[in-house]
Amino acid sequence: MNEDNNHTQDEVPDTTSRRTLISRIWVFLAAVGILEIGWIAGSLLRARKDNPFRKKDADILIEAGSIDQFRPGDVKAVPQGKFYLVCLENGSFMAVSRTCTHLGCSVPWDEEKKQFVCPCHGSSFDRRGVVLTAPATRPLDYYPLRIENGRIKVNAATPLKREHFDPSQAMQS
Repeated sequence: MNEDNNHTQDEVPDTTSRRTLISRIWVFLAAVGILEIGWIAGSLLRARKDNPFRKKDADILIEAGSIDQFRPGDVKAVPQGKFYLVCLENGSFMAVSRTCTHLGCSVPWDEEKKQFVCPCHGSSFDRRGVVLTAPATRPLDYYPLRIENGRIKVNAATPLKREHFDPSQAMQS
């Protein structure tokens, strides 16, 4: 008899325990993958603005000034609200976002040009936030405001997106 064919019980590799270990590792990895997919799906659902289960933003009212501080054509930066308060030619007011709709750069007001000009990619906007030059394709977002006892109060919780200027986006004093 050949000595190589004679194996004792101790010499036989234990394939069942190795298989069991590999199977458990695969089950663990699959469980981690399922948890990650669930986490991502939950995050996406919570982030959607139209999700009925999403907690609504509370109003963040910022007092931006008095109406008698402004003349038609004035543009005032309101740093705590990250917007500009604009007094339009007809005396109505708008709160325009300082964030470019192209890639999110901060857009300063250029008093000399009478435009908002993006320093990153060159988009420009008129005082109502309407696009004058690309690459931005839509107007600057705006914030709802109200006027109470001659004081301008802006709800800076969430900017409102728009595709064009509508006079209803401005508040008459």
